[in-house]
Amino acid sequence: MLSEFEEKLASFLERQNLFRPDEKVILAVSGGADSTALMFALSALKEKKALSVSFICVHINHQLRGIDSETDEKFVIEQAARLNMQVFTKRIDVLNCAKKEKLSIETAARKLRINSLIEIAKKNGCRAIATAHQADDNTETVIHRLLRGTGFRGLAGIKLKNTFDGIIFVRPLLCFTRTQITDYLNERGLNWRTDATNFDCRFKRNFIRHRLLPELAGQSSKPVAEYISRLSEAARKFQDFVDDAASTADVFPQIASHCETCVMLDIDKFARLHPAIKMELIYKSLMILGCPERNLTQGHYERILRLSQSEAGNKKIDLPGFFTVRREYANLIFERPLPPQPKTDESFENIEIAIPSKIQKGGFVIETQLLDSYSLHKENFRKDKSPYIEWFDFDKIIQPVIIRTRKTGDRFHPLGLPAEKRIGKFLTDQKIPDNLRRKILIVSDREKILWVWPIRISEPAKVTGQTKKILQLRITGDQTGAATEE
Repeated sequence: MLSEFEEKLASFLERQNLFRPDEKVILAVSGGADSTALMFALSALKEKKALSVSFICVHINHQLRGIDSETDEKFVIEQAARLNMQVFTKRIDVLNCAKKEKLSIETAARKLRINSLIEIAKKNGCRAIATAHQADDNTETVIHRLLRGTGFRGLAGIKLKNTFDGIIFVRPLLCFTRTQITDYLNERGLNWRTDATNFDCRFKRNFIRHRLLPELAGQSSKPVAEYISRLSEAARKFQDFVDDAASTADVFPQIASHCETCVMLDIDKFARLHPAIKMELIYKSLMILGCPERNLTQGHYERILRLSQSEAGNKKIDLPGFFTVRREYANLIFERPLPPQPKTDESFENIEIAIPSKIQKGGFVIETQLLDSYSLHKENFRKDKSPYIEWFDFDKIIQPVIIRTRKTGDRFHPLGLPAEKRIGKFLTDQKIPDNLRRKILIVSDREKILWVWPIRISEPAKVTGQTKKILQLRITGDQTGAATEE
């Protein structure tokens, strides 16, 4: 017989359609109360035939707390064994990542954790990753965003579902408070691990949890989480309305042109739109380019709006992650960062690239890999694909693969166009700014250009349903980003 907690969870899962029948799902388990409850409650639903899903437990060891981190890992392995659940663990070097990429410990940990979970999910054929975010986490997130400046999208709180790199993150416990979760664990006689750093109020989220929220609760007749939940729901409905309005009116295609590296909005058309729609188009432009959403505040959006209204030309705004927005006469131009240009002592004249291989040259990392067939990988084809990664039909390539800088008179057949073009003419037609033109690389085989990196691949080498073998080519530099989430 299911407990009241498990019955509520089963109802929530069914109502929100979080899992597909008979699929495999990753459970992100830290060993804390929330993730331990998630693991045991879902296991109970599966055991009682209320859920036909297979679960894989994954623990990411951040290696930040010495022996406590080791004990957390051991605890999760023991709990998974108790439930006869397959378990994977992975250790990540948070301190080194934070130092190397100049990130906070929290941001570096989040980045490495999410990327590790995605990697494990893909290797095990999992479509979804379940995390243990709950109602109080949502309250803390909304307040945190209020303190740093946010709009309606931020007030909507933690999403029930969102997607990174083709993998869906789901939050089955958003319908429960922290107290309800610990009550469930105590009722079942289950232990959990406590992270002492969660009580360090030097971290803003901990300050909100242990200092600010108790003060607010003392002034409120109802639980603060209930009020915040209502606010989040209202903000989410408003944001959905704005999204639908922008989509229904098909506004973006009418005023925007874009390639892999930049988005340009027609300022005259942009100026005639409602402010809420303007905000949505700014958001969409930045998301197309892969700008990390969590690093943006309402202040960033307002600065971009003021830039669009400025009469002076050629002004620029720097955004987190080296993204930029500038006004260039009649356009508002959003640009993603590119890896550094080749060093003068490392020429990019006709560098032959072996397949498969991974080399470093001129500030770039160049990696080639063969994938078995399109049919095996088509589900993830171009889903949240980085512009620094492309696929080619290997049988249409006449080796060797060569990387070089652009030459006068270069021509290629751009994907989606009917014929060859001079690269210079193509870049002009695509309105690629001069500063981006100077950074492109050319990838070719013995007879033809395959990729004007990172703008467009060629039509003759594209992957189709008949492709038997795929060449995956990745060219990245120190500034390329990674997925993050709440």
